[in-house]
Amino acid sequence: MKIDGEVTTGLGKAAYFLSQEFYTREFKKNLGFVPFPGTLNVIVSDDYLDEINEIKDTCENLIKPDEGFGAVKYIQAKLNDKIEGAIVFPAKTTHEENYLEFIAECKLRDKLMLNDGDIVSLEF
Repeated sequence: MKIDGEVTTGLGKAAYFLSQEFYTREFKKNLGFVPFPGTLNVIVSDDYLDEINEIKDTCENLIKPDEGFGAVKYIQAKLNDKIEGAIVFPAKTTHEENYLEFIAECKLRDKLMLNDGDIVSLEF
């Protein structure tokens, strides 16, 4: 599946969570990289929600962290046909359903010179 979405600023909470050792260890083990401590937030059309929710509901890739932290489902994905990474689905989130959070090894806004409102593609 390949969809386009609009880059937006998140809440800034991902940096803390993605710097926790149990998350970084599991992402390194399962995806082959330690993610940059932050996510690229992408708003997608509500037209994709049924498909995204089905993927999220059937996803078996799961990190169950230490007590006090939420579980995270994830699927491998590619950003703009060139950046390997993953879309994460945190169990504890305040984002709307049409927000996707993409992780990669690098700071994506700097590497791709992205700003809020830019359109990116996600393939998963």
